[in-house]
Order: sequence, then structure tokens, then C-alpha cells
Amino acid sequence: MEIGNKIQELRKKNSMSQEELAEKIGVARQTISKWELGETSPDLKQAKELSKIFKISLDELTNNDIKEVLIEKTSNTEQLAGLILKLIKFFVIFTIVAFVLLIITSILYKNVRKNNSGRLMDVNIKCELHEESYSYEFRYYEETGQITEAGGDGYLANITNLNKYNDAYQSLDIIDAYVKNNGGTCQKSEPKPVEEK
Repeated sequence: MEIGNKIQELRKKNSMSQEELAEKIGVARQTISKWELGETSPDLKQAKELSKIFKISLDELTNNDIKEVLIEKTSNTEQLAGLILKLIKFFVIFTIVAFVLLIITSILYKNVRKNNSGRLMDVNIKCELHEESYSYEFRYYEETGQITEAGGDGYLANITNLNKYNDAYQSLDIIDAYVKNNGGTCQKSEPKPVEEK
């Protein structure tokens, strides 16, 4: 809509004659008529007066589609914000799912490893060295030899550095070899399965 048509529409909407509007702006009635016919246009000062009289902005008076631009920009900003929120939600959900899967995998791995390690066994080794008796016990998994508990005379553990080893079979061989190399003897008990409680 051209400015002339807009002025005519606003004038009629406010129940004003061309003479009344002309008087308020300080121009002749013919000037208002020429504006409304589109023969001339109000200057900036007159346009400001018109916007005050009709209580509208200059943008609305001149049909400047600033509202459309603002609505479009707002819409684009909202779409971008929505996309960012979706990405953040996806990242948070992905992180939580990955964390849960990691925990489940860890638990399953421990259970599979435990189940693949065989039964839990107890074995005892008793040694005579320099006219002294020593003993050491191990609780371990039958298939892997992985020690779960160990204890006994600290002397055997210290002289053979048992704390370096996590394999019961290796630890038993080390104790036996050390004692025999130093003139002693060792006797291993038969490994017995640990009774589950």
C-alpha cells in the first residue's frame, strides 16, 4: 500500500475530513488530497506529524515491512536456538548412554573374566630352611593362577619378593626354587577348591 492510500485509510479510520487533517498538520486541504491521490508525498516533517496524529510509527505509515524483517529474524534465531538445544540434548543423551554402556561392559567383562578363570582354589606350601619351618598360603583362580588372597610367613614373602607376582603357580615355583637353592625343602599341599558360601 502506497503512503497516499495509507494516509486516506488512517484518516477515515480516525473519522477525520481532509480539512481537519490539513488543519492539524498546517497545510492546505488540496495538499492532503494530492497525498491521497499519490500525486505528491509528505516531507519528513509532515510524515512525523502524521505519525503523531495517527499514533503509529513512521515505518507503519510508509509501509516499511520492518515487522516482517523482525519476525523473520526472530524466527531464524528461534530455529538456530532450537537446533543448538537439540544438539546439546543429543550430546547429553549420548554421553549418558556411553557412560552406562561402559559400566555395563566393565561389569560383564569382570564376570566373564571371573567365569573364565575357573574355580577358586586354596594351596599351601610348607618349607624347611636353615632348621626353621615356614609356610605360605594362596587363594587363586585355577585356570589363570590369579591370586585373590595370599599370606603366611613374611620371611618367605620378603626374600622372594612375592608382592611382585600375581600368579600363584609362579609364586609357588619361586618359593620352591629359592628354598631348594639354599639347601632347604618344600612341600606343596594338594590344591583344594574353595567352598562357596
